[in-house]
Amino acid sequence: MTYAGPGEETSPVGRTGGLPLNSGDFSWPTCATCKGPMQFLAQLPLDDLGRYADRGEVGGRGMLAVFMCQNDPGMCEEWDPTAGGNAAYVFPAEELPSPVSAPEGGETKLGEVSVFGYERVDSDDYYEASTGWAKRTGRPQREALGQLGGEPSWLQGEETPDCPSCGRLMDLAMQLEEGRHHETSANFGGGGCGYAFVCEDCAKAAFLWQS
Repeated sequence: MTYAGPGEETSPVGRTGGLPLNSGDFSWPTCATCKGPMQFLAQLPLDDLGRYADRGEVGGRGMLAVFMCQNDPGMCEEWDPTAGGNAAYVFPAEELPSPVSAPEGGETKLGEVSVFGYERVDSDDYYEASTGWAKRTGRPQREALGQLGGEPSWLQGEETPDCPSCGRLMDLAMQLEEGRHHETSANFGGGGCGYAFVCEDCAKAAFLWQS
């Protein structure tokens, strides 16, 4: 996944930043520790997994949305998939036409919207692929925004979460870098990566980060 330019904060594409899309009965998530509203990090149309990563069909697979607490003083265990400091959802495709307004107060949005582009790289190693892409294209390394599907490239130990409904290991939907500019990027501990997983059969998602 690479930086494809700025985007509208309500666009129905894969992106970091902006606002989530959902027209169902959705309440903006709050942190279990500080009770403040979480920051919206990213969304991914799950059809993109079929379109660009050869994983499954294309059509009506819904939208993955990821949130994480970034409120002061920053001690909310937002790196953990089950501690209540972050939240991830699979929104049904039929519930996506409208943006959800951010609540007042707290750190709810990133400083910019960055649209995902997708490029195939002939490498099984994520970091080899991203550094090779930057070298080949002459673009900054920070414009490699992550990977779509595949296997997670862990910075620490393996932490693939179980689906809370069926108990099976979840599938990686995307691995995220912090972003292309430190003033507007996500905070994964300084140089870390975020990992968003889904169980599409159960319409469940989970998120964690490592650094």
